[in-house]
Amino acid sequence: MKNIYGIYGASGFGKEILPLVKEQFGSESKIVFVDDGDVPNKLFGYDILNFSQFINLEGQKKVTIAIANSKIREKLTLKCFENGVEIFDAKASNVVILENVHMGEGSILCPFVTLTSEITIGKSFQANIYSYVAHNCVIGDYVTFAPAVKCNGNIHIDDHVYIGTGVIIHQGKPNKPLKIGKGAVIAAGSVVTKSVPAGMTVFGNPAIEFTKENIKRRM
Repeated sequence: MKNIYGIYGASGFGKEILPLVKEQFGSESKIVFVDDGDVPNKLFGYDILNFSQFINLEGQKKVTIAIANSKIREKLTLKCFENGVEIFDAKASNVVILENVHMGEGSILCPFVTLTSEITIGKSFQANIYSYVAHNCVIGDYVTFAPAVKCNGNIHIDDHVYIGTGVIIHQGKPNKPLKIGKGAVIAAGSVVTKSVPAGMTVFGNPAIEFTKENIKRRM
Protein backbone atom coordinates (compact mmCIF):
# COMPACT_ATOMS: atom_id res chain seq x y z
CA MET A 1 0.00 0.00 0.00
CA LYS A 2 1.21 3.50 -0.83
CA ASN A 3 2.34 5.92 1.83
CA ILE A 4 -0.15 8.64 2.74
CA TYR A 5 1.28 12.15 3.01
CA GLY A 6 -0.86 14.68 4.85
CA ILE A 7 -0.49 18.45 4.71
CA TYR A 8 -1.80 19.68 8.06
CA GLY A 9 -3.47 23.02 7.31
CA ALA A 10 -5.67 23.68 4.30
CA SER A 11 -5.24 27.45 4.24
CA GLY A 12 -2.79 29.68 2.36
CA PHE A 13 0.49 28.10 3.44
CA GLY A 14 -0.86 24.62 2.92
CA LYS A 15 -1.67 25.54 -0.67
CA GLU A 16 1.95 26.62 -1.16
CA ILE A 17 3.30 23.40 0.33
CA LEU A 18 1.21 21.11 -1.89
CA PRO A 19 3.50 21.48 -4.95
CA LEU A 20 6.56 20.64 -2.82
CA VAL A 21 4.93 17.46 -1.52
CA LYS A 22 3.75 16.50 -5.00
CA GLU A 23 7.28 16.98 -6.35
CA GLN A 24 8.85 14.92 -3.56
CA PHE A 25 6.33 12.11 -3.18
CA GLY A 26 3.50 12.46 -5.69
CA SER A 27 4.34 9.47 -7.88
CA GLU A 28 4.56 7.03 -4.97
CA SER A 29 1.87 8.17 -2.58
CA LYS A 30 -1.58 9.42 -1.75
CA ILE A 31 -1.66 13.12 -0.73
CA VAL A 32 -4.39 14.66 1.41
CA PHE A 33 -4.95 17.81 3.43
CA VAL A 34 -5.66 17.55 7.15
CA ASP A 35 -7.66 20.29 8.85
CA ASP A 36 -9.86 20.29 11.93
CA GLY A 37 -11.62 23.54 11.07
CA ASP A 38 -14.78 24.31 9.14
CA VAL A 39 -13.38 23.76 5.65
CA PRO A 40 -14.62 22.22 2.37
CA ASN A 41 -14.11 18.55 1.57
CA LYS A 42 -11.58 19.16 -1.19
CA LEU A 43 -8.85 21.61 -2.17
CA PHE A 44 -7.36 21.55 -5.68
CA GLY A 45 -8.98 18.14 -6.09
CA TYR A 46 -7.32 16.67 -2.98
CA ASP A 47 -9.35 15.39 -0.04
CA ILE A 48 -9.49 17.47 3.15
CA LEU A 49 -9.84 15.22 6.18
CA ASN A 50 -10.06 15.93 9.87
CA PHE A 51 -7.39 14.32 12.03
CA SER A 52 -9.58 11.40 13.09
CA GLN A 53 -10.37 10.57 9.47
CA PHE A 54 -6.70 10.84 8.57
CA ILE A 55 -5.40 8.47 11.24
CA ASN A 56 -8.10 5.94 10.35
CA LEU A 57 -6.85 5.64 6.78
CA GLU A 58 -5.14 2.38 5.96
CA GLY A 59 -1.45 2.74 5.18
CA GLN A 60 1.73 4.36 6.49
CA LYS A 61 0.75 7.92 7.39
CA LYS A 62 3.12 10.90 7.46
CA VAL A 63 2.36 14.59 7.83
CA THR A 64 3.94 18.01 7.42
CA ILE A 65 2.48 20.84 9.49
CA ALA A 66 1.91 23.88 7.28
CA ILE A 67 0.91 26.30 10.03
CA ALA A 68 2.94 29.41 10.87
CA ASN A 69 1.79 29.71 14.49
CA SER A 70 4.55 27.90 16.35
CA LYS A 71 2.49 27.08 19.45
CA ILE A 72 -0.19 25.41 17.36
CA ARG A 73 2.52 23.67 15.35
CA GLU A 74 4.01 22.24 18.53
CA LYS A 75 0.63 20.99 19.79
CA LEU A 76 -0.14 19.32 16.48
CA THR A 77 3.31 17.75 16.37
CA LEU A 78 2.76 16.20 19.79
CA LYS A 79 -0.70 14.98 18.74
CA CYS A 80 0.78 13.32 15.68
CA PHE A 81 3.50 11.58 17.68
CA GLU A 82 0.95 10.35 20.25
CA ASN A 83 -1.02 8.77 17.41
CA GLY A 84 1.96 7.21 15.68
CA VAL A 85 2.02 9.64 12.76
CA GLU A 86 5.49 10.50 11.48
CA ILE A 87 6.41 14.13 10.72
CA PHE A 88 8.18 14.49 7.39
CA ASP A 89 10.37 17.25 5.95
CA ALA A 90 9.06 19.20 2.95
CA LYS A 91 11.73 20.77 0.75
CA ALA A 92 11.68 22.49 -2.63
CA SER A 93 14.00 21.04 -5.26
CA ASN A 94 15.92 24.32 -5.60
CA VAL A 95 16.76 24.71 -1.90
CA VAL A 96 20.52 25.15 -1.41
CA ILE A 97 22.16 23.49 1.61
CA LEU A 98 25.94 23.75 1.80
CA GLU A 99 28.38 22.46 4.48
CA ASN A 100 27.74 21.10 7.97
CA VAL A 101 24.07 21.99 8.29
CA HIS A 102 22.23 20.01 10.97
CA MET A 103 18.47 20.27 11.19
CA GLY A 104 15.76 18.64 13.31
CA GLU A 105 12.75 16.84 11.90
CA GLY A 106 9.63 18.46 10.51
CA SER A 107 11.20 21.31 8.56
CA ILE A 108 9.57 23.09 5.64
CA LEU A 109 12.00 24.75 3.23
CA CYS A 110 10.25 26.67 0.46
CA PRO A 111 11.65 27.59 -2.97
CA PHE A 112 14.92 29.56 -3.15
CA VAL A 113 15.82 29.03 0.51
CA THR A 114 19.57 28.87 1.21
CA LEU A 115 21.35 27.45 4.25
CA THR A 116 25.09 28.02 4.02
CA SER A 117 27.59 26.45 6.46
CA GLU A 118 28.11 25.50 10.10
CA ILE A 119 24.42 25.85 10.98
CA THR A 120 22.39 24.05 13.63
CA ILE A 121 18.59 24.22 13.43
CA GLY A 122 16.02 22.62 15.73
CA LYS A 123 12.82 20.79 14.87
CA SER A 124 9.86 22.13 12.89
CA PHE A 125 11.73 25.02 11.28
CA GLN A 126 9.83 26.85 8.55
CA ALA A 127 11.65 29.02 6.02
CA ASN A 128 9.45 30.67 3.42
CA ILE A 129 10.52 31.70 -0.09
CA TYR A 130 13.82 33.54 -0.67
CA SER A 131 14.96 33.29 2.96
CA TYR A 132 18.51 32.46 3.91
CA VAL A 133 20.55 31.47 6.97
CA ALA A 134 24.25 32.30 6.82
CA HIS A 135 27.26 30.73 8.54
CA ASN A 136 27.58 29.84 12.21
CA CYS A 137 23.94 30.35 13.14
CA VAL A 138 22.08 28.41 15.83
CA ILE A 139 18.28 28.26 15.55
CA GLY A 140 15.96 26.63 18.08
CA ASP A 141 12.74 24.64 17.77
CA TYR A 142 9.53 25.86 16.08
CA VAL A 143 11.12 28.96 14.55
CA THR A 144 9.25 30.59 11.66
CA PHE A 145 10.74 32.68 8.84
CA ALA A 146 8.25 34.55 6.63
CA PRO A 147 9.36 35.25 3.04
CA ALA A 148 12.73 36.87 2.31
CA VAL A 149 14.23 36.79 5.80
CA LYS A 150 17.96 37.54 5.73
CA CYS A 151 19.61 35.88 8.71
CA ASN A 152 23.30 36.74 8.54
CA GLY A 153 26.20 35.00 10.25
CA ASN A 154 26.70 34.38 13.97
CA ILE A 155 23.04 34.71 14.94
CA HIS A 156 21.42 32.69 17.74
CA ILE A 157 17.63 32.40 17.60
CA ASP A 158 15.77 30.72 20.46
CA ASP A 159 12.59 28.59 20.29
CA HIS A 160 9.25 29.86 18.99
CA VAL A 161 10.60 33.03 17.38
CA TYR A 162 8.59 34.52 14.50
CA ILE A 163 10.46 36.64 11.95
CA GLY A 164 8.36 38.64 9.49
CA THR A 165 8.66 39.22 5.78
CA GLY A 166 11.78 40.99 4.56
CA VAL A 167 13.51 41.20 7.95
CA ILE A 168 17.28 41.72 7.90
CA ILE A 169 19.23 40.50 10.92
CA HIS A 170 22.69 42.06 11.09
CA GLN A 171 25.63 39.75 11.52
CA GLY A 172 26.90 38.98 15.00
CA LYS A 173 30.48 38.27 16.03
CA PRO A 174 32.06 34.84 16.60
CA ASN A 175 32.63 35.60 20.27
CA LYS A 176 29.44 37.66 20.66
CA PRO A 177 26.55 36.38 18.51
CA LEU A 178 23.47 38.51 18.05
CA LYS A 179 20.72 36.76 20.04
CA ILE A 180 16.94 36.71 19.60
CA GLY A 181 15.22 35.38 22.71
CA LYS A 182 12.52 32.77 23.04
CA GLY A 183 9.11 33.78 21.70
CA ALA A 184 10.27 37.11 20.28
CA VAL A 185 8.48 38.55 17.24
CA ILE A 186 10.27 40.60 14.58
CA ALA A 187 7.82 42.68 12.54
CA ALA A 188 7.94 42.65 8.75
CA GLY A 189 10.55 44.90 7.18
CA SER A 190 12.55 45.38 10.37
CA VAL A 191 16.33 45.66 10.50
CA VAL A 192 17.68 43.99 13.63
CA THR A 193 21.00 45.46 14.72
CA LYS A 194 21.20 44.23 18.31
CA SER A 195 19.97 41.37 20.46
CA VAL A 196 16.25 41.07 21.19
CA PRO A 197 15.05 39.87 24.64
CA ALA A 198 12.75 36.88 25.04
CA GLY A 199 9.08 37.61 24.39
CA MET A 200 9.64 41.07 22.94
CA THR A 201 8.08 42.34 19.70
CA VAL A 202 10.27 44.75 17.75
CA PHE A 203 9.78 46.78 14.57
CA GLY A 204 11.42 49.31 12.32
CA ASN A 205 14.91 50.27 11.15
CA PRO A 206 16.73 49.91 13.41
CA ALA A 207 14.36 47.56 15.21
CA ILE A 208 13.04 48.81 18.57
CA GLU A 209 10.43 47.53 21.00
CA PHE A 210 6.85 47.74 19.77
CA THR A 211 5.23 50.22 22.17
CA LYS A 212 2.79 53.11 21.67
CA GLU A 213 5.53 55.58 22.52
CA ASN A 214 7.96 54.11 20.00
CA ILE A 215 5.28 53.99 17.31
CA LYS A 216 4.61 57.71 17.81
CA ARG A 217 8.31 58.51 17.58
CA ARG A 218 8.59 56.67 14.27
CA MET A 219 5.52 58.29 12.70
